[in-house]
Amino acid sequence: MQVRVALLAVACLLPVAQAAPIVYFAELSGPSESPPVASPGTGWALVTIDTVAHILSVDTSFSGLMGTVTVAHIHCCTATPFTGTVGVATALPTFPGFPSGVTSGTYSNTFDTTLLSTFGAAFVTANGGTAAGAEAALAAGLASGRAYLNIHTNLYPGGEIRGFLAPVPEPGTLALVGAALAVLALRVRRRL
Repeated sequence: MQVRVALLAVACLLPVAQAAPIVYFAELSGPSESPPVASPGTGWALVTIDTVAHILSVDTSFSGLMGTVTVAHIHCCTATPFTGTVGVATALPTFPGFPSGVTSGTYSNTFDTTLLSTFGAAFVTANGGTAAGAEAALAAGLASGRAYLNIHTNLYPGGEIRGFLAPVPEPGTLALVGAALAVLALRVRRRL
């Protein structure tokens, strides 16, 4: 009984630890594209969304692409988490200032999610016609594993590398879970 109570307590506390801003991470690769691409290119993306401060931060690094970069953006929201393809959610044709004509590079930018220009027009239209609706839809898509970042190149116009964005647990949540698991392990050990 004590074990069930401890697990329930951990489960109830986890959602409380989820507060704005929320950070998402993706490893970018060719095999993660749909259909898969035989590219040696790799990269990573760190995306932070804060629906209270109304910001979206995008940080990415990539290298080893076979083609040269043409565009990059976040797509949302796929029908099934961590699989499929869908239209672009962020600014079109690409993130403003994203490096183009290169096979490697880095990018860092913060966007104001109260501005319609942060999002693709079709994404805004599909989500109530407002920046607030687009922000809420993107936040929900990120939270449910239905958003991905990809980098398109001249050799792979459909995308050379991509990765689905997954939440990064905040240190406080990890500490809470670790402490709860330690208490749980001690209780189970005492019972044996």
